[in-house]
Amino acid sequence: MKVGIVGAGLGGLSLALMLHQRGIECEVWEAAADLKPLGVGINLLPHAVRELTEVGLLDRLAEMGVETSQLAYYNRLGQPIWREPRGRAAGYAWPQFSIHRGEFQMLLAEVARQRLGEQALRLGWRAETFEDDGDGAVVTLRGRDGAAHRARFDVLVAADGIHSALRRQMHPERDPLQFSGRMLWRAVSEAEPYLDGRSMFMAGHQDQKFVAYPISEPLRRRGRSLINWIAELRVAPERMHNDWNRQVPKSLFDERFADWRWGWIDIPALIASAEAVYEFPMVDKDPLPRWVSGRTVLLGDAAHPMYPIGSNGSAQAILDARYLADRLQAASNPTQALLEYEAERLPRTAGIVLRNRLNGPEQVMQIAHERAPDGFADVHDVIPAGELEDISMHYKRLAGFDPQSLANR
Repeated sequence: MKVGIVGAGLGGLSLALMLHQRGIECEVWEAAADLKPLGVGINLLPHAVRELTEVGLLDRLAEMGVETSQLAYYNRLGQPIWREPRGRAAGYAWPQFSIHRGEFQMLLAEVARQRLGEQALRLGWRAETFEDDGDGAVVTLRGRDGAAHRARFDVLVAADGIHSALRRQMHPERDPLQFSGRMLWRAVSEAEPYLDGRSMFMAGHQDQKFVAYPISEPLRRRGRSLINWIAELRVAPERMHNDWNRQVPKSLFDERFADWRWGWIDIPALIASAEAVYEFPMVDKDPLPRWVSGRTVLLGDAAHPMYPIGSNGSAQAILDARYLADRLQAASNPTQALLEYEAERLPRTAGIVLRNRLNGPEQVMQIAHERAPDGFADVHDVIPAGELEDISMHYKRLAGFDPQSLANR
């Protein structure tokens, strides 16, 4: 069996490493002519770290990313709503890492080249269409010089992201972006550590929110923090755009956070110290009825783009990769393997997409805002402790990283 993977993002490269580990030949075709460490921070939850540990990446991740100790939620006045330990601090056998997305992608690419060979990672080829010939899939790719190339594989995996051309061919009527009405402004700032230097926090509510977490372990060891932060506001629908790399001035949003200083964190100073800010619309796409067409299958954001809520986008792509690799290794019929993968992963990820539209675990901030918009003396007067715990655990179960599910995987 030979597998073609379209897209050298986190999902595509993770799949390549997992297929290689299982003795399955594969090639990765990527539209970019050169891979660069683009993007800002992401969180790798324990269920994703488990899969990466099994392909031998734990030590490298620990060198790069900060092992997250806790996640804390606050209202817009800086009053604490809910706090929970994360990763090993919460009793998991695997850590949670906050890490720079681009540096993590570079690590995956480096290891893929070492293990699969330079020829297995082909850059500068954009996938345009696919067709099934009964015993395999043929993909048409366009080079940077305009030349077309056709490649045939026993299985073709579309891991080409939220704007996937292969998804669009498979489901032309279900491809539009669904805009949440909220805009994200993302950046990184070097600053003094806050709290214990390993904490992630979110503050505000669904129409005005700020998220931050440190993402550089080398800098943390030197007593500083490289803090990934996201400012989020509700905007007019016409503000939605398709440019994921638009650099914008801070004046678009910074005044709305001008008084968010709470002793342990100075959010206006954090915003002011960023060298560049990038604007991202919060979008997803409706869940699909199927991911498989003959010998072609969708994976990651090509299959289930979701709001960046609950830190699950990258994690679910990595889980897709592991489950697909397992099914391809076990099945004598590749088509049956793809359908088993679809039957397992499609409903799980559809549930997360829909739950994220309801704010996922971050709904504790919205509940606090709705019940006590002017603040509270004690959060448990507003939200009982049991309700907070139930919201947190329900989302963990849905996403597959509650301790029991992960231990039993």
